[in-house]
Amino acid sequence: MNIIISETKNVNTEQIVELYKANKWSSAEKPIELKNALLNSHSLITAWDKEKLVGLGNAISDGHLVVYYPHLLVLPEYQGKGIGNMIVNKFQEKYNDFHMQMLTADGKAIDFYKKMGFEKAGETMPMWIYNGNEH
Repeated sequence: MNIIISETKNVNTEQIVELYKANKWSSAEKPIELKNALLNSHSLITAWDKEKLVGLGNAISDGHLVVYYPHLLVLPEYQGKGIGNMIVNKFQEKYNDFHMQMLTADGKAIDFYKKMGFEKAGETMPMWIYNGNEH
């Protein structure tokens, strides 16, 4: 397996929806909005096995101080192979010197992000108005 990590916005809707559906993310039900959101991110990192999209992550940022990582997904059959690490490392190349890097994690993702150097933000409590169902 030769995975290529790329900062590209050259990804089609069908590939995106397949990845999100495989991970049971409700945003797959809004394919046009999902693709537009990803393409309008500050950064979009994709992972490829030849022509197959196997993972992606995006970053929303002011470009100077703060970055938020809303999505990191890897196809289930490719999980545990270091692809998520490669995507996070690519983000670190770009945002390592930022004042604040933020994300929201639950389930298995908590241990993954702890291994990547993230920690609970004091006594903060994540809050949202959310129209999904996977959390």
